[in-house]
Amino acid sequence: MKVTFITKEYPPYVYGGAGVHVKYLAQELSKIMDVEVRAFGDQNSVEKTLAARGFPEWDILKKSKTGLHSSVLSTLSGDLAIADEPVTSDVVHTHTWYSSFAGYLIKTLYKIPLVVTCHSLEPLRPWKTDQIGRGYDISLWVEKLAVESADAVIAVSQEMKEDILKLFPRVKPSRVRVVHNGVDLNKWRPRKERNAQKKYGLPDKYALFFGRTTKQKGIDVLIDAADMIDPSAKIVICTAGADTKEYLAEIEARAKSKPNIIFINEMIDEDDCVEIYSGASVFVCPSVYEPFGIINLEAMACKVPVVASRVGGIKEIVVDGKTGFFIEPGRPKELAEKVNRLLKDKATAREFGEAGRLRVEEKFGWPAIAAQTKKLYEDIIKK
Repeated sequence: MKVTFITKEYPPYVYGGAGVHVKYLAQELSKIMDVEVRAFGDQNSVEKTLAARGFPEWDILKKSKTGLHSSVLSTLSGDLAIADEPVTSDVVHTHTWYSSFAGYLIKTLYKIPLVVTCHSLEPLRPWKTDQIGRGYDISLWVEKLAVESADAVIAVSQEMKEDILKLFPRVKPSRVRVVHNGVDLNKWRPRKERNAQKKYGLPDKYALFFGRTTKQKGIDVLIDAADMIDPSAKIVICTAGADTKEYLAEIEARAKSKPNIIFINEMIDEDDCVEIYSGASVFVCPSVYEPFGIINLEAMACKVPVVASRVGGIKEIVVDGKTGFFIEPGRPKELAEKVNRLLKDKATAREFGEAGRLRVEEKFGWPAIAAQTKKLYEDIIKK
């Protein structure tokens, strides 16, 4: 059996949780079946059972003067290029709306079953208009088209499954299956090395945030909480992949106005990421919308206690009072209180960290996730 992945993000161009998911799922599936990856970019690699090819978006559209929505037209050009190359796999599997149009075209043109993984849902991200203008309406249409035509839809959390069924009533519940994201337990584990801390000038005691520079991540809430957090600890904000230059400038200016915040805006090497996680006293995830929240898995895998918003898929990862604390989204005072509690109570922080690692080992390893995904492929092929 062979599957073709369609994705916007694939190494070396990974900037968010969806890209991390695709990278590791492709690697794990390739151990038990053939995998072809078609991505937006210039990738070109072939291993025994895993091949990756890049399909660049049309340069003429990248230089378009049609405004914010030109990026959406450029995305669709990548989809067209991908679909123009015949597919002979048993299943095509798309990730995020960016690649959904290609998946729909491949299903239609080559009569191949389509699986769509929803890493987020466009109707629940209205702030995307800041990034792509009226192109947001196109992203809504593309996602709806793909989800409603898919032979199977993967939701990365139970709450996302419920959202899919509410937003797309034409989709039967039997077509939606929950398969969580995972984490590489060999890569993501506590490290004693502190080379990354030296590289970025980090102290011994800090609360950490990792994530994209987008409104859904709630970075502004963490900045609002900064003045209320124990001054003996720094707040380290590691971010990249900004939705807009304007939002990045706003967040960076606000962060740099706080003396206890260290703001790092760059794509950090994965090995450095693991070291930075490992050195943190507490990890903070103040998202206002989070379909899953793979960053919480990464923190827990490194035995770091978590303070996270009680939203979306995070509720299926973090166990309140056991691996971390929940807060209600948009409440900086509550965030500061929970962070301070873990900074002060090292025994509880250590206990939460150990429990977090154990939970990740039991529930979120990639081999089990790959097996669930392969079983889904087999089920839809039989139909």
